[in-house]
Amino acid sequence: MLHWLTLMADSLPSLLWAALVFTVPLTLASFALGLIVGLVAAVVRLFGPAPLAAIVRFYVWIIRGTPLLVQLFLIFYGLPSAGIVLDAFPAALIGFTLNVGAYTSEIIRAVIGSVPKGQWEAAYSIGMSWSQAMRRTILPQAARVAVPPLSNSFISLVKDTSLAAAITVPELFQAAQRIVATTYEPLILYVEAALIYLALSSVLSALQVRLEKRLNQYGGFLEAKS
Repeated sequence: MLHWLTLMADSLPSLLWAALVFTVPLTLASFALGLIVGLVAAVVRLFGPAPLAAIVRFYVWIIRGTPLLVQLFLIFYGLPSAGIVLDAFPAALIGFTLNVGAYTSEIIRAVIGSVPKGQWEAAYSIGMSWSQAMRRTILPQAARVAVPPLSNSFISLVKDTSLAAAITVPELFQAAQRIVATTYEPLILYVEAALIYLALSSVLSALQVRLEKRLNQYGGFLEAKS
């Protein structure tokens, strides 16, 4: 028991450093870029011309219908066969961004579609253009509804970044694997890595609850005011 505690204490700085330098930046960058991709894809699906909407539907179908690990392997190990060679971190960033974009596009498309048609009509009645109505009226209302599912996607992404270890990104899980290779203590080190992921997810879940409460209070204030 004492040996395990000592091993956990000795390995903790390396695991936290890997999480800080690779896991967290990969998560934040992938989610931010994926959110942009998802928003564009959702708008094209809802309001774009039929050919572009068909391309977006095909993209979403491919990404949602194939495992994330396979997508990462295709980008990192497959593209070099076509003459496209990427380092591990950019390959992981592209893979996670495309994956997040496909899933968030469905969330954003649903929440935009849930905004009553009367909100569009009200915006047009006071002289707003389509872009002004979208930016000032529709998206703020949709964002409040989208927070819970998008937050869940973000928390899932934190855990999914462990798959980047398979394409040699030295993030948290691969750091644990490297320590296991020298200590031959897989049980305790993988438990320690799992606990770090659990801590990150728990903190994010708590922040999500606080954000939802604040948005609900704000929404209730607006409803009472109207």
